[in-house]
Amino acid sequence: MTKKEKKLKSGYTTGASAAAAIKGAVYLLVHNKKKNFVTIPFLSKGSVDIQIFSLKEKQGRVFCSVIKDAGDDPDITNKAEIGAAVSIHESDKSNIVIRGGRGVGRVTKPGLEIPPGEPAINPGPREMIQQAVQDVIENFEDRKWTVDIEIFVPQGEILAKKTLNSRLGIIGGISILGTTGVVRPMSHEAYIATIRSSLCVASAIGVRTLYFTTGRRSERFAEKIFTSEPKEAFVQIGDFFGKSLEMVSEMPFKHVIFVVFFGKAVKMAQGVYHTHAAKSNLSLDQLSCWAYERTRDAELSDKIKQSNTAREAFFLLKENHKDVIQDISEKIVYSAAPYTSPHIRLKSVVLDFDGEVVAEVELNARSGIS
Repeated sequence: MTKKEKKLKSGYTTGASAAAAIKGAVYLLVHNKKKNFVTIPFLSKGSVDIQIFSLKEKQGRVFCSVIKDAGDDPDITNKAEIGAAVSIHESDKSNIVIRGGRGVGRVTKPGLEIPPGEPAINPGPREMIQQAVQDVIENFEDRKWTVDIEIFVPQGEILAKKTLNSRLGIIGGISILGTTGVVRPMSHEAYIATIRSSLCVASAIGVRTLYFTTGRRSERFAEKIFTSEPKEAFVQIGDFFGKSLEMVSEMPFKHVIFVVFFGKAVKMAQGVYHTHAAKSNLSLDQLSCWAYERTRDAELSDKIKQSNTAREAFFLLKENHKDVIQDISEKIVYSAAPYTSPHIRLKSVVLDFDGEVVAEVELNARSGIS
């Protein structure tokens, strides 16, 4: 590691944050003492000390919140306040009731880990919450309590608009997520989980043809082209070209159609597993070679190699050399094939920067180009 490089810091999930808020609240209710920090074990290994942000008691309930820290991972919920309102009363048997309050989404579609009608609090966070409560009350085994928990996220409805929750049928707020509780920097676990959830919802409602785009802009154009398809059929895979195809193989889909702009198309054509600029270089050298193979035009090939961007290279090809763009479209489906099952039909649709289709190629269950 050079002096200029810095070790990226891990963080903790919304699930770990909720567990911390609940632990702080339960501790005050049981011990009548306030804590400044609570320790939350991860479901994998290790633990994290999380600072209490707000703690107050009102009408028999304790309201406790923490500030989520995603570390050095880009995360929409980083620095969000996540809290819980908790009450405890003695009962015939011990019970923990977990509800979603303001800013926590509610599931409305099948296919997710949580059934429709329930708050979007995933199994991992639920397990962490159970453990957090048990850590506080374990020395009171002779007493039976019902612990009533309502998780809230004050800015949850606003934050949810920046996520794909509405597409997944999660309304009213964010999801409380986390497989282990730890957020690893630049692992993109949350985005991959969102892609998987999108696929699960699509599968559950009977979608068998998927339209893979890399972002909202290409998705809007795809929706205009394929107007009869349900919105659940359109999945934003971001930069996860290979990973998304691997996940498709685990489910009963039959057809995947990529609808992408030229820059991403070139990366996909090269078979790049992850197409983010930080993880893969757009090889204009490779594009120039492909252009020369098709046209035998050395001057064109050199201009492409000297281009500053994919957009610049695209305009060199658009008017008189669309056959090169068609080649790119063909290479996408052949590059995608190794990442998914042979029975999946693959198609690529390459868009210009105004959303017009400039090339498309289909590979029918590995039987050949059409």
